[in-house]
Amino acid sequence: MKSNRHRPLVLACGLLAVFLVVAHRYLPSAPVEAADRPRPHAPDDGPQSVVIDAEQARQVKVGAVATREFTAGVDAVGRIDFDGDHLAEVNSPYAGRVSEVFAKAGNLVRHGQALFTVASPDLAQAEATLVANAAQRAQADATLKRAQAMAKVQANAPRDLEQAVADQQAAEGNYQAARQALRIFGKSDPEMDRIVATRRVDGELRIDSPVDGRVVSRNVSVGDVVQPGDAPARFEIRGTDAAWFIADVPEDDAAAIHAGDTSIASVQALPHSRFTTTVDYVADRVDPDTHRVTVRSVLSSPPPDLRAGMLVTYRILTARPSRMPALPMNAVVRQGDGSMVAFSTLDGRRFTRETVRVGTPQDGYYPLLSGLKDGQRVATDGALFLSNALDLQSL
Repeated sequence: MKSNRHRPLVLACGLLAVFLVVAHRYLPSAPVEAADRPRPHAPDDGPQSVVIDAEQARQVKVGAVATREFTAGVDAVGRIDFDGDHLAEVNSPYAGRVSEVFAKAGNLVRHGQALFTVASPDLAQAEATLVANAAQRAQADATLKRAQAMAKVQANAPRDLEQAVADQQAAEGNYQAARQALRIFGKSDPEMDRIVATRRVDGELRIDSPVDGRVVSRNVSVGDVVQPGDAPARFEIRGTDAAWFIADVPEDDAAAIHAGDTSIASVQALPHSRFTTTVDYVADRVDPDTHRVTVRSVLSSPPPDLRAGMLVTYRILTARPSRMPALPMNAVVRQGDGSMVAFSTLDGRRFTRETVRVGTPQDGYYPLLSGLKDGQRVATDGALFLSNALDLQSL
């Protein structure tokens, strides 16, 4: 009787066990809470990983490592200058006071055209010497003629004729020396003949242009006292429109540069301009003060808004282009120890700090030497934000 009394309970327990087995096999399992899901790359899995939420992800842009073309080269700064092979600096060769000025900055002048005149005491003295020597020469000529006439009739001693010949030759030498002195002052033979004929000494020294060209600077006015070798020069005349591109290259980089290399110049005052020239000169001497080497190239037909003295940045290409994996410059963060890092990702939410080696940047990209593979996804914008977040996480 007792066993029959517990039989319904045993039957009920068996039915319940069968139901649970069937339910587990055929009914869908209950959902797992998100907090209970495994996170194989959670932040605490390693010190080099950080996970950001959806709001933070809006600050980060992700891109892939891509191959770009890079050219080995040297970066430098420098300036624009006039073509020094065709630039004339004009000064007065003698001291004096400026009487007249005939040309202005911007004027086109021809070779031999007067630029200014100087009242020169040295010139006045040279002209006076010419006049005096011309008179002595005329007197010596007359004396020699009389001595020769008297010698024909034996009216004088032979030594008198010899003395007259010597005096005439000395006077002739002094006269020619006086004319040569005036030639140094720029006086022509007709002008010297006029001085001798009129016996007029004015001391007016005319300074002419030595070349055809344009006056780029004038540093003289009427009444100025000028000296030989004045600085700056009283006139600067640009003989051609060509411009020199001067790059000041660090001495450590100069050995890689040779005549014939391509130089790409960007002028700071003309932000959208790029000028491609060919290096034609690399200085043999290093500036002892700056430890830089002068590298020059020439632009034969520069635009009118390119002016001497403008600041220029240069990229001098020293090898043929090569293709390499590249990272945008804002994808790379310099650490406190000097190392460079980038942040790789698979899903745009979980980022891992990777140490990378990069080369010299070009056009906003670093050539990638090691640390990541071509096609690998990285944070391109927001890398600094991720670096700061990772540093805070490690505190």
